Amino acid sequence: MPKEVLLLYSNQARYRVPRQILFWMTIICTVVLVALTITVIALSPRCLSWWQASPIYQVYPRSFKDTDGDGIGDLQGIKEKLDHIEYLNIKSVWISPIYKSPMKDFGYDVEDFRDIDPHFGTMQDFEELLAEIHNKGLKLIMDFIPNHTSDKHHWFNQSRAGIEPYKDYYVWTDCNDTDHRPNNWVSVFGNSSWTYDEGRGQCYLHQFLKEQPDLNLRNPHVRKEMIDVIKFWMEKGVDGFRMDAVKHLLEAKHLRDEPLVNPNQTADTWWNLHHDYTTSQLGLHDLLREWRAEMDIYSREPGRHRFMVTESYDYQEVEKTMMYYGTPQVKESDFPFNFYLMDLPQNTSGWWAKRLVHLWMDNMPAGQWPNWVVGNHDMPRIATSAGQNYTRVINMLMLTLPGTPTTYYGEEIGMENIEVSESQIQDPAGKFNSSASRDPQRSPMQWTNETTAGFNTKNNNTWLHVHPNHATINVQAQMEVSDGSSVLQQYRYLSALRQSDMSLHRGWFCYVHADANVFSYLRELDGYHRAFLIVLNFGSSATTDLSKFHELPDQLIIRMSTDQAKDVGEVIVKSDIKTEAGEGLLIEFSSDTRFNPSHSTECYISEKACYLGALDILYNC
Repeated sequence: MPKEVLLLYSNQARYRVPRQILFWMTIICTVVLVALTITVIALSPRCLSWWQASPIYQVYPRSFKDTDGDGIGDLQGIKEKLDHIEYLNIKSVWISPIYKSPMKDFGYDVEDFRDIDPHFGTMQDFEELLAEIHNKGLKLIMDFIPNHTSDKHHWFNQSRAGIEPYKDYYVWTDCNDTDHRPNNWVSVFGNSSWTYDEGRGQCYLHQFLKEQPDLNLRNPHVRKEMIDVIKFWMEKGVDGFRMDAVKHLLEAKHLRDEPLVNPNQTADTWWNLHHDYTTSQLGLHDLLREWRAEMDIYSREPGRHRFMVTESYDYQEVEKTMMYYGTPQVKESDFPFNFYLMDLPQNTSGWWAKRLVHLWMDNMPAGQWPNWVVGNHDMPRIATSAGQNYTRVINMLMLTLPGTPTTYYGEEIGMENIEVSESQIQDPAGKFNSSASRDPQRSPMQWTNETTAGFNTKNNNTWLHVHPNHATINVQAQMEVSDGSSVLQQYRYLSALRQSDMSLHRGWFCYVHADANVFSYLRELDGYHRAFLIVLNFGSSATTDLSKFHELPDQLIIRMSTDQAKDVGEVIVKSDIKTEAGEGLLIEFSSDTRFNPSHSTECYISEKACYLGALDILYNC
């Protein structure tokens, strides 16, 4: 069509008006679509990071698997047993210290932050292990020990000789000629926190063993050294760090005596003092923010978030623990370890379980991610402290609460503490006080019913003896149970379900009921077809009546029971939920009516679990 004809018709009113209407409708629709897209993106849940997606499994390397026959576990042993971690449906492995060390505190006294201790292997062994972990789609978390070094570390040797710049790498002070104590500070392991060095003619601080001198983290040179250590392992490809003993990192410059808990007592144990000047000092969180900022540089690589978790036992001061999350403006830990569930054995009741869970949930800053720990290398095994009868229900608690559970090796099969006589004690803490020995919870992993429980298949040499019950409580035996009722198989099932089911994985948590026996709560997600009621018995046989909760259907279906007397798929009524002592029930229901928080003010919906109605099922990342 000629240009003149086009111009002629384009100027006619009957074409101009429809054209303008069409133009403005296109503009309006585009704006609306952009606004809707922005809204969906803003309100949609973010994909969970790897440290949120599965439990963390703690390996104590001395006790996991020995491949060279020296009686001590090693890196090749961890590599050999990665299939077990995969079997548990776990994606994150935390390995306790493997740095070169004189082993006065079994690796927490570091002689060289950039080398592997020969007990565990070589740097090549470590690199092969890390490569295999990544090949399997797993992540590796290492211990970072910034508070102190070994007294064999070359920094300390230079510092005690007064050589610059190492002279002030540690905390030195003048002390008197009689008892060599500048103040009444006591180490965590007992005795004075000060040791006199004849060569330097001064005392140095150690909040743990005298062979573990405290670094002076107020010294900018030391701070740079520790950042360089972080860089070294980040360059190796490590996925995260557990920051050890962080509340001890700084101490007051004035070195005043700490106040006694009881004025009638003496300052002869750590527990007899208020630690106003040796823990949680001003500047502590600045250090952690520095390290977080350094790790975040390496997190810029897509899909390679570098995880940071802090260890601090602040049982009486939960608000101090929560400070390790950081602030909305400046981030610190992805989470601080939550040790409150370790207190379950003090009072195995539904009320106590509820109190410990809500102690964290009530105080956690908005939008943060919870976590749960029931055992580690410093605390008695839960099967011993709470009783074997409660192992299964505690595992169910950990794996059905919102957040990230951490499992200490062997908890997945119900390992118990071993008995260690005074003459057998190897733990330095136990040598000061036999009742404080941590050896009982560090015994070799029980893989099979063989003499050394499959820990060492070359000879009968083990650094600690194997628990006598390994003949029945071991991985192989529990894998072979045909009906899926073993502690191991139940753990594996719950771990898999937690990752695959949206309600358990990302759903919100709401307390329903607690009494002397039972603690129960809901995990559900708006727009998702399935929800779960969890009923956990920490006392004795009980019947729970939940008929007042109208949102729950009258009939419920048992999805899993830790007591094999109940059948999967069994239908029960909400007014008559029976549980035995130590039994956990995972009960499934489907309902268009969601739980009404007016029945309980203790509902928790984190920003990662807020969804747009039915749209949420599209965001299963």
